[in-house]
Amino acid sequence: MADFLISYHLSTWEWCAVVICGLCIGMSKTGINGLGTVVVPILAVIFGARSSTGILLPMLCCADLFAVAYYRRSAEWKYVIRLLPWALAGFAIALFVDHRVPDKGFKTLIGICILTGLGVMLWNEYRGKDTAVPSAWWFTALFGVMGGFSTMIGNAAGPIMSVFLLSVRLPKNSFVGTAAWFFMIINYLKLPLQYFVWHNISRETLLFDLVMLPAIAVGAWLGVIFVKKVSERNYRMVVYALTLASTLLLFGPSPKSSSPVKRNGLTQQGK
Repeated sequence: MADFLISYHLSTWEWCAVVICGLCIGMSKTGINGLGTVVVPILAVIFGARSSTGILLPMLCCADLFAVAYYRRSAEWKYVIRLLPWALAGFAIALFVDHRVPDKGFKTLIGICILTGLGVMLWNEYRGKDTAVPSAWWFTALFGVMGGFSTMIGNAAGPIMSVFLLSVRLPKNSFVGTAAWFFMIINYLKLPLQYFVWHNISRETLLFDLVMLPAIAVGAWLGVIFVKKVSERNYRMVVYALTLASTLLLFGPSPKSSSPVKRNGLTQQGK
């Protein structure tokens, strides 16, 4: 086992960072929504932006199973059904444009949309009034397309879905359950696309993800405990804060691999 782990050529600090990423992925899927976005730049620094998406996706799929197993009866399916067609449209756009759209420009646009949505919601809560915006078809279409595009390009749809689900004022268990089912469907649809079209999932990446399974499981358990302990109001505040923090990361520089070392077949050079 030790030889197997050494073969990945990761330093002690990099292993610590990857294990923390596994914990964050588990927690984000079962309760602390938005925390998973922090994982994206960390893995991109260690493995490179493109290769990291192939490592991250199977980890997300495993965490989705834990989340759905626990919150399977808590989903509000009307929102999942409303979002899915638009998310698939976002998929199609992502496959068509691939790297033709500047990464920095797209992330900035997404960040502005998310911050605008958060600002409107916070203002409405301050005034104690609701608007009809969240029920409008264009609102669902906008966040569905952005979610599908961003999850396909960089597994970074968490804050987008958080804003949408916060805007419809779901209770915490329904919030987590709806997000769990939506992302499980989306992520499993992405697997063949990532494997056959972008070729960034391989035997080596799947073995590495298997090593991370215990960390993901512990994180999922911690997320469930968190949701049980925190009040409805405090839960919304935590999601607001994490969504804001993860959105601000979109305005930072795009991370690149910090090392040219080939990590047991995990690091790939483009298409």
